[in-house]
Parts: sequence; C-alpha cells; structure tokens
Amino acid sequence: MKVALITGANRGIGFETARALGELGIHVVLGSREAERGSKAASLLSARGISAEAVGLDVTLAADRHRARAHLEDRFGKLDILVNNGAILVRDSSSLEQREELRRVFETNFFGAVELTQALLPLIRKAPAGRIVNVSSIVGSLTLHSDPASRIYNSKLFSYDASKTALNAFTVHLAYELRDTKIKVNSADPGWVKTDMGGEHALLEVSEGAKTSVRLATLPEDGPNGGFFRLDEAFPW
Repeated sequence: MKVALITGANRGIGFETARALGELGIHVVLGSREAERGSKAASLLSARGISAEAVGLDVTLAADRHRARAHLEDRFGKLDILVNNGAILVRDSSSLEQREELRRVFETNFFGAVELTQALLPLIRKAPAGRIVNVSSIVGSLTLHSDPASRIYNSKLFSYDASKTALNAFTVHLAYELRDTKIKVNSADPGWVKTDMGGEHALLEVSEGAKTSVRLATLPEDGPNGGFFRLDEAFPW
C-alpha cells in the first residue's frame, strides 16, 4: 500500500488532496499544526472508508519534523508521496520593508518545506517510486510577475510571492539532485481556490484546486520531473 503525507491537511486544499488520494487506495497521513483538528479531519475521511490518520506537524518545528519521520518509519518503513501543502499568507505584506513578516512567511512556506523534505527523503528513497509535490502558486513565477501583459502583474504580495518563487527553486534543485532516481519532484499551482486563504471570490472550488497535487503525486514512470504545472499546463519559472 502506498503512503502519502500531506501537510496543512486538516482543511482546504490539503484536506481535499488527502481525500482524493485516499479514494485511490493510498493511505493518507494528515499533517496538521493542531493535532486535534488533524485527528477530526482524519476521522471524517475514515468515516468515508478512506485509510487515514493524522500527525501533529508544525513544519517550522524541528521536533515535530523528527517526530513525524519517526512515526512514518516505525509504521511504514517508507514514504511514497510527500505533498508540501502547508502555507501561510499575510495580506498586508506588499511592502518590501516588512522584514519580520517576510521571515515568518518564509519559515513556513519555504524553510519548513525544505527541512521537512530533507528529514523525510531517506524514507522517500525507500519507496519504489517516490513523488514530491511542492504546492506553489502562479504568483511564484518571476516570468509572469515581470510581464505587464500577464494576469498576475498587478498582484504583488512580496512575502508570499517570494516564498513561492523560492519553493520553485527548491523544486528545480531537488529534481536535479534526484535525477538518477525514480523520485519525481514538481511544483503545483492549484489555481485561485475558495479557501480561507483564497477567499470567497476565488474562481475554483476546493475539489478543483486539489487536482494538480493529486496528478503530480500519482505520476507514472514517464511523467514529468522538475516542472511547474496546473493540471497539464506547464508554467514558466
């Protein structure tokens, strides 16, 4: 049985990703900063016949990352899929002078994802064909941000945008590092989704927002590696 860990999975896109992967017969481990909320979310999935459990996981805390690794190693001895979905957004962070906000956002959206991936990589290497999905955003694209004709040109939230650009760089470098293995690493853009972060005016339902992560988490052997996608559409870095 395949095992997937999804961070930020007690609600929104993370929860929907866990549900969709679980319905494919994959055992899903829901990472949540608040353990109680994660357990409730896992119980909802279990009630639907999905094999699910939760772990308390704040990706910014080394103790939580190590505990998650120990749990996965003891329970399964491997990890087939890692979806780095957990992220935060500070809506008033457009100013380039908000250094403390920049650090706080990067701790979760970039450093937390990098350090968790590094902690779990030995377990992913033990899987027959590991998959790592870094949930990014179209606003992480420097190409589109610098193009006055692009639809995101006027959407500038510095800390969030920069954290996703950095996460994309991690995708490129990790994919290169693992190029001679069966592990695939890709960035996903879920789109503008109706979540607490996306807001009520977003264009996509949560079920649609999870589709790219699920696709990249279940890529076949001949699937892409080191790319940036929304469904089948490749985005520029």
